[in-house]
Amino acid sequence: MEAEPDSVVVPREAAVRRLMELDAGGLLTGQDVQLAAAGLGVSPRTMWRWIGQSRRTGNPSQGPRDRFVVTDELRERVAYWRGNVSAVHRELVAAQAAGGPAAPGLATLYRAVARDLSRGARAGLRHGELARREYDVFLSRPATHRNEAWEADHVEAPVEVDVAGELKKPWVTWFIDADTNAITGLSVTPGPPSRESILAALRTAICMDAPYGPPGGLPGLVRIDRGKDFLSKTVASVLAGLAVRVVDLPAYKPHLKGSIETLNRAVEPMFFASLPRYTHGQVLANRQPVDPLAPALRFEAFVAELLTWTTWWNTEHTMPVLEGRTPLEAWLQDPTPLTTVPSEDLRLLMLEDDGKPRTITTKGVSWGSRFYVGTEWMGGEVGRKVRIRYMPHHKHEIEVFDAVTGKHLGPATLSDKASGEQIGELRRSRETRRRQLQADLRAAERARRTRYAAATTAAPAQPLTALTAQEAAAEQADLDAQQLRARRRESARPKRESAGATVMPLRPIPAGWVLPLNHPHRTSSNESEPGDAAAGQVSEAPE
Repeated sequence: MEAEPDSVVVPREAAVRRLMELDAGGLLTGQDVQLAAAGLGVSPRTMWRWIGQSRRTGNPSQGPRDRFVVTDELRERVAYWRGNVSAVHRELVAAQAAGGPAAPGLATLYRAVARDLSRGARAGLRHGELARREYDVFLSRPATHRNEAWEADHVEAPVEVDVAGELKKPWVTWFIDADTNAITGLSVTPGPPSRESILAALRTAICMDAPYGPPGGLPGLVRIDRGKDFLSKTVASVLAGLAVRVVDLPAYKPHLKGSIETLNRAVEPMFFASLPRYTHGQVLANRQPVDPLAPALRFEAFVAELLTWTTWWNTEHTMPVLEGRTPLEAWLQDPTPLTTVPSEDLRLLMLEDDGKPRTITTKGVSWGSRFYVGTEWMGGEVGRKVRIRYMPHHKHEIEVFDAVTGKHLGPATLSDKASGEQIGELRRSRETRRRQLQADLRAAERARRTRYAAATTAAPAQPLTALTAQEAAAEQADLDAQQLRARRRESARPKRESAGATVMPLRPIPAGWVLPLNHPHRTSSNESEPGDAAAGQVSEAPE
């Protein structure tokens, strides 16, 4: 019997209904049946069979078919086996052998799963929610105008770069115009980003002077996805001061800020993959990189390469969504007026407020147990109430404002700044302590680790021990000695006696020691007090 494709189920009803109308009036001919069969992509024999079924039942639609369907319980078993349909079939066969319902054939089960579960549902049952989302369909935002909305995000570069002799993966913070896909500004940090990274990137995004713009200006709103740094008070106050609205999108909804997510996905194959020490590159059979000793780019070289690629993205990279134009061409051809901010005002706005007034003293302005001095303007201002603003984590320089009028007085730098040699020595010392702690922790984990024998039958785990009785006794003795020394140190500390406290007894006084004479003002007894005995321990031995 010829298989009935599912794609003709709906047109079949309309075609059979029309043929039955002709049949009822005695006008149905073989030519009509052949014409309808050709239109549906089936043979005339199949069409005549459908007509016969309709004559018997009086219903031109396809009747219900008795076939195996996927139930909720079966979906749970598919999820339990992580999408393995064969494993589910083995369960059904085992249940049938134990007296349960008849199990369908393996091919029938595969067809039912493919028919009753969508591609996204099958991917989700196998790999989870993120895999299911790959099959979802999302609507596109309607076309707007430049600077109506920006989107911002952090992305970790899968590239190891040389940062002061250490290999680190830098982070990129950038803003993109949602309408033209133009990268308006960015910043790069050798380590994890912070609110300072956002303020630096936002400053380059708004500024339209060389080398940052165009594009630039003030956006109408900025879309983010609940990033902790983006939601900080510092960033919120800066954007509020610029009258820019922040749209806090739900977490794990990347499709709501598709422009920045597209940029995050595009930068890896288009730029990061071409750099040395790319961590997602090809590997050998032992999972090791092809060239593990490849020289890394210095951090400044990486930043220069990234800025060059950003310029290429804006000025040379054409996009079908922009009708073959580059992002900069689309941005420049948009006649929407721009709102700009002077560079000096922008620099001062991108700072974090200290939050309380301070007083200029003869040593300068005190902040964080440090003193800052403005050599050009602070003379004669002792006693003036001021407020300070600063770039987060940039503690070498602050900006000082009048506490009453808010007037910008000028910058102030750290009065006793450490030299480069001192900072280098401090970093080396910190690195030495870090490596020592890391070695201690690893040694402790190796000592704590217990290895077990490989099992071929269902039996309790068998630990593999390679210690001799002498080694075990020596290690236990060493541990006991450590505990005894700790108890001695604890007992040597002066403390109040309490009920139930454990006190180490004093050792007997050596016979060769000379005890001090009794003093009348202490005691009239011929016996020495415990305090005298203790004092006798520090007496000089006889010659």
